[in-house]
Amino acid sequence: MYSLVRPLLFALEAETAHRFTLGALRTLARLGLGPSHGPAPASCARGVMGISFPNPVGLAAGLDKNGEYIDALARLGFGFIEVGTVTPRPQPGNPRPRMFRLPAARAVINRLGFNNDGVDRLVENVRSAQFRGVLGVNIGTNADTPLERAADDYLTCLRKVYPVATYVTINISSPNTKDLRQLQRGPELDELLAALTAERRALAAVHGKRVPLAVKVAPDLDAAQIAAIAAQLRKHAIDAVIATNTTVARDGVAGLPHAHEAGGLSGAPLTGRTTAVIREFAQALDGAVPVIGVGGIMSGADARTKIAVGASLVQLYTGLVYRGPELVGECVDALCAK
Repeated sequence: MYSLVRPLLFALEAETAHRFTLGALRTLARLGLGPSHGPAPASCARGVMGISFPNPVGLAAGLDKNGEYIDALARLGFGFIEVGTVTPRPQPGNPRPRMFRLPAARAVINRLGFNNDGVDRLVENVRSAQFRGVLGVNIGTNADTPLERAADDYLTCLRKVYPVATYVTINISSPNTKDLRQLQRGPELDELLAALTAERRALAAVHGKRVPLAVKVAPDLDAAQIAAIAAQLRKHAIDAVIATNTTVARDGVAGLPHAHEAGGLSGAPLTGRTTAVIREFAQALDGAVPVIGVGGIMSGADARTKIAVGASLVQLYTGLVYRGPELVGECVDALCAK
C-alpha cells in the first residue's frame, strides 16, 4: 500500500509530507483503520537497560518530537517508541525549508534544529496517550542556551519527563544546534553525565523508580573519541549508548540535488558508518553498556547486521520514509526468526 502512496507524498515538500503522514496515521488509528500489528511472539522479547522490550525494533527520536502521535505509531508494531528531542522551552527551530529528500541515495538531510513545543507540552501529550509500552524521551538544550549552561537545560527536562518516561536519552549529537557536539568531549561530557546521574539518584528516591539513561552519539567520531566516550559511559554507569545520530559528511550523495544543503544526513549512505561505530562501541564497552543501533537501516538484513556487530536493539527513522510501515514488520521478523 505504501508504495502506491509514496509518489503522492514525495510530490509534497518533505516536512509537509511528514506532518501529513503522521496526521493521517492518527486519524486512521482513531477510526480503527490503517496499519496495525499484533504483539510479537514472546521469543522476540529482549531485556536491555533493565527493561523488557516486547521486540527489539524501535522508533528513533525525531519523528514525533512532541509525543503527539504515540498511539498511532504504536500500531505499527514497534517494540518501543522514542519521542523528542524536547527542550525546556518551546522553540521554532531553523527556518524552512529545512528537510530535503535525496531519493537516488535513499537519504534525507535535515536541519530542523530541535523544533518542538517544549517539555511541558510533551509531558501532557504522553500522559494523555493510551500507550503503556516502552517509551523513551529524548532531551536536549534550547538553541539560545550557552554551552556552559547546557546542563541546566538537560536537568530541567530530566526532572519533568522522569515520571512518564521508561528511559531518557541525552542528545548531545545533533549537528543542527550550535556547539552541541562539543558536549561529547571529555571534560564537558564528564561534567554533564555527573550532573545528570546525580539528579537521577535524587529523582529515583522521590519517585521510587530508577529510570535508565541513554546517551545518543554522532557517527562522525574517530577511534580515540569513541574510546574516550565509552570510558565516560562506564564511569558514570550510563545504561545505554545510542549509535548514531545523523552525519555532517556527504559520502555517497555528492553531486545529487540537495546534497549541498546544511544539516544532518540520514538513510542508506549512513549504513556502513553506523555499523562501524556500533562495532567500535561494542568492543570498547565489552558488554558493560549496551548499544542501540540506529542509522541507515533500510531492510531486515540491515537490522540483522547491526545486531551482529554488537547492538542489542535497533531503531528506525529514514528507512520508514522510503519503505513505509512494512519495514517495521520486516525488521521484527528478521531479528526474531529462529
